[in-house]
Amino acid sequence: MGWNSWDCYGPSVTEAEVKANADYMAAHMARFGWQYIVVDIQWYEPKAGPHGYRPNADLEMDEWGRLTPAANRFPSSAGGKGFRPLGDYVHGKGLKFGIHVVRGIPRQAVSRNTPILHSQARAADIADKTSLCAWLTDMYGVDTGKPGAQDYYDSLLALYASWGVDYIKVDDMSSPYYAGEIEALSKAIRKCEWPIVLSLSPGPAEVTRARHLIENGR
Repeated sequence: MGWNSWDCYGPSVTEAEVKANADYMAAHMARFGWQYIVVDIQWYEPKAGPHGYRPNADLEMDEWGRLTPAANRFPSSAGGKGFRPLGDYVHGKGLKFGIHVVRGIPRQAVSRNTPILHSQARAADIADKTSLCAWLTDMYGVDTGKPGAQDYYDSLLALYASWGVDYIKVDDMSSPYYAGEIEALSKAIRKCEWPIVLSLSPGPAEVTRARHLIENGR
């Protein structure tokens, strides 16, 4: 059981608000089994508001095309620290730390054609520009049949593991159902030395996908 920032803050949650909720959970709810503190969508968007999304917003991103926390909202992330300090704070409360991510690779990374860590491929080589989220302009889907696609997902999970992320909620993944990217995520998680729970959104997948989910679950 856990807390997710979406219902109260939408995309606009700040580090101070996350810490306040972690403090409350640790003091009043942990003894009843509550344990996860999850930062929901667009933690990488410096100007995110409480409702809706800014189309084609400028996003915080590293040199490898991986989204990073907006330092104006998450000050402890400055200087390339990412979510490690916030994850350490949550863990210090005896809780677990999670983040929301959206399927695919940032459109911003594709337009800049950023390199992919530990790969000869670049962002534009693996992006599927026809695979779009219906409600968010941040991402393109990843063509998992292309060389470098698995390297990209491996680099994401390596980054999240270095931040101490215990749980990822991956949106625009289960309905419609993107089997290839689910498999890529599952493989990437299995390569991590840090255990990470994989949760898919939005909503339940079709029952016919049950076997595939079991095979790729974490």
